[in-house]
Amino acid sequence: MISCMDAVDYEDPFGFEDYFPSMIDTLGVERFMEELYNGFCLLMDVSIGLITFESLKRNTILMGLSELKDDELLCMLIEGDLDGDGALNHMEFCSLMFRLSPGLMMDGFKSNNLQVIS
Repeated sequence: MISCMDAVDYEDPFGFEDYFPSMIDTLGVERFMEELYNGFCLLMDVSIGLITFESLKRNTILMGLSELKDDELLCMLIEGDLDGDGALNHMEFCSLMFRLSPGLMMDGFKSNNLQVIS
């Protein structure tokens, strides 16, 4: 099985376009981080404040992404789950989004305003 991170090295058959760098340029870092948080909120289980397999599956279907298979959703969770609890908190979600952004990761993102704080 190929990991989600390995997949970024292959030709994308879906024509994925990384909008993160242009979003940061357009919105600024603070507003971009707010939008990233909004994305987290769309996918999380509101009762526990985490993205779980169930919340990811339910909310991707509501977003029109019903073609995603269970193993693809599980791969997303596993790839971002840094503490091994089976769910993504906000920090894990943001870390995953940055790692999966080729535009931010290739040769480093050149911005005087962007600082990733751990």
